[in-house]
Amino acid sequence: MKVLRRGGERVMGKGQSSGAVTVPEADPELLRRARELALRAPVPARVGAIACGTAGWTDPTLLRCGTFYPATARTPAERLAHYASQFPMVEVDATFYAIPSPAVSAQWLERSPRPFVFDLKAHPVFTGHPIDRKRLPSELARALKDVAPDTTRLCPKDLPREIRMELEAAFTRFLEPLRAAGRLGCVMVQLPPWTTATRGAVRELEALGGVLPGVRIAVEFRHPSWLEEGRRDRVFDMLRANGLAYVIVDEPDVQGGGVPPVAAATREDLGVVRFHGHNVAGWHRGASVLERFNYLYAPEQLGAWVKPMRRLSAEVREVHAVFNNCVRDYAVLGARDLAALLLAEPAANDEVAPAPEPC
Repeated sequence: MKVLRRGGERVMGKGQSSGAVTVPEADPELLRRARELALRAPVPARVGAIACGTAGWTDPTLLRCGTFYPATARTPAERLAHYASQFPMVEVDATFYAIPSPAVSAQWLERSPRPFVFDLKAHPVFTGHPIDRKRLPSELARALKDVAPDTTRLCPKDLPREIRMELEAAFTRFLEPLRAAGRLGCVMVQLPPWTTATRGAVRELEALGGVLPGVRIAVEFRHPSWLEEGRRDRVFDMLRANGLAYVIVDEPDVQGGGVPPVAAATREDLGVVRFHGHNVAGWHRGASVLERFNYLYAPEQLGAWVKPMRRLSAEVREVHAVFNNCVRDYAVLGARDLAALLLAEPAANDEVAPAPEPC
């Protein structure tokens, strides 16, 4: 096993952990097969309406593994330019932890070509996750010094309304250069795993369009109550009525959590599929990012997604397949492998098929 250390470029760093974390490496034979298949992927990794990409492009373990970036790509600008030459889209997870300035998103536009797009992971002020006080803008942190001063993480509902509105406005200012350039894919709202299918939670989802006007919003559920039989159709109807895209997930089916991979479309112009891997042993409360997402997809696992992806792309104008297993080059390989498999199986030969069952 190899010790991997977190660190590197701040804006795109995934997660908040630091220090050394020991994680097992992928089976060498599986790694060989995944890399062999990746060589057959189109460049960039798009097949028809399906755009494949990863959740971030500067994870420190990806930078250090030495298999994706050329030695000449040493600066943030050079790395983004190389990534954008290989993939048509990327999901930015750093916006979940802190809100950069609009100058950052403007730089991304300069460093990547059209029609490359950015999906942004929504800040906790929109999702209900606790907000890290240390990652707030300095003026807002000062304004909150007397709000629960003994805690480092603040629940959005406990913030004064004017502070919540300022955070929402700051996020909107950050995404505006991308939106104005037609390069914003969507804002992905990932609900906390403790958010169940209640009327109150539905009202918060229904309000998203008002606080994020003019952008496509995708919603990822993390509690299985949203997809229970007898409720699932009503949830999808609610998403459609509010213009929200349903995020299909591929993740472990674990006790106390895990959402099934139900393939459905709730916006005619966008479908999103997020691949989290199947590292059951690392899918537990308190697990680090490295532990949870240290997973390399086998070609056979991704092959089971070809027909569901084809069916989804027939229902919507654009599909984003996002690989969130960002350890070493595993997400890069997953995105390329899926694109290679989609390319190898012509759409005309596809039959309607259900989504694969969770592992």
